[in-house]
Amino acid sequence: MTLDLNSDLGEGFGDYVMADDAAMLDVVTSANIACGFHAGDPAIMRRICGLAVEKGVRIGAHVGHRDLTGFGRRAIAITPEDLRDETLYQIGALDGFARAAGDRVRYVKPHGALYHQAAADRALADAIVAAVREFAADLPLLGPAATALEQAARAAGTPFVGEGFADRAYTPEGLLAPRGLPGSVLGADAAVAQALSIAREGKATGVDGGTVAVSAVSICVHGDTPAAVEMARRIRAALDESGTPVRAFA
Repeated sequence: MTLDLNSDLGEGFGDYVMADDAAMLDVVTSANIACGFHAGDPAIMRRICGLAVEKGVRIGAHVGHRDLTGFGRRAIAITPEDLRDETLYQIGALDGFARAAGDRVRYVKPHGALYHQAAADRALADAIVAAVREFAADLPLLGPAATALEQAARAAGTPFVGEGFADRAYTPEGLLAPRGLPGSVLGADAAVAQALSIAREGKATGVDGGTVAVSAVSICVHGDTPAAVEMARRIRAALDESGTPVRAFA
C-alpha cells in the first residue's frame, strides 16, 4: 500500500506568512493550496503553484468559506447554490496559476469549517461535488471517508480519496476533535505514531484515549502546526522505514 502525504499551504495573505511552505514542499507529495477565500492571494497562489511544480508536488485546490478574518474556521450559513458557485470560482482561480506554472489542479479538498459542515450535510456535500464535476468530471475529491462528502462523490461518480490526519486527535465518532479540546492537537511523537497506525491498521487516536477507524489514502500534516516541517519530515521518514511508499494519489 502507498500513502500520499499532504499539507495545507499558501495560507498567508499579503506580507503575512503563515508557515514555511517552501520547506514543506520538499517533504509532502500533495499541496492543498488556499484559493483566496479563507487565506491566500494571487501573488501567493502564483508563488506556491510555481514551487510545487518545481518540486514535483501535486496541486490541490483548498476551497473554503469566504472568511479571511476567521481563517475559514467559522461555520457559515450558505445555500448549496452559493457554495457550488464559490467552489467553482476558487478551483478556477487556482487552476489559472497552476497552468501558468506548467501543471493543473489535480484534486479538490474543502478547508476548515466547510470540511466539517460538508462532511455532515449532504446538501452542501452535493454542492461541492457539483462544482468539482462542472470543472472536470474526473477531478478527485479529498476528504473524510464514510461521511456525506464520500456519499455525494460516490453517487455522482466523482473519484473520492479518503484522508486521515497525523497531527489531530479524533472524536469517538471518527471526526476531528475540536481544536479547543485538550489533547486535540498532537505533538510530533504522537503524530508520527498516529501516521504509522493509520498506515498499518487504519486506526487513529481518540481524544478520549481510545482508537477510531480511519480509512485513508492520504495523510495530512497541517502547515500551521508548531514545527510542522520537522514533524512532516519525521512522518515521511517513519513511513519509508516501515515499508510504506509515499506517493501522490493524483
